[in-house]
Amino acid sequence: MDTQAGKSGFLTNHARVLLVIARDPASRLRDIAAACHITERTALSIVTDLEQDGYLRRERDGRRTRYALRQDGALRHPAEAHVPVRELLKLFTAHDDGQH
Repeated sequence: MDTQAGKSGFLTNHARVLLVIARDPASRLRDIAAACHITERTALSIVTDLEQDGYLRRERDGRRTRYALRQDGALRHPAEAHVPVRELLKLFTAHDDGQH
């Protein structure tokens, strides 16, 4: 699925999945996968990782799953540990709501 296989990218798939969920907390797994150009299996694995690492939690809404982001935590890597998750999301989703 990755048309740019072998090329380095700025964001990891984990960051991409987190950003897709930030834009639409009711995203279906297949939509997350399609937006990130990854398989549904990979998307599920990443969502599980993000949940285990405390970046989000899954909530059932009838037959659907909604995601609740935990934006007050900090990024895990020591180089970015001072950056709140909220700031990363704000940086990459600001254009989505008309802000510039």
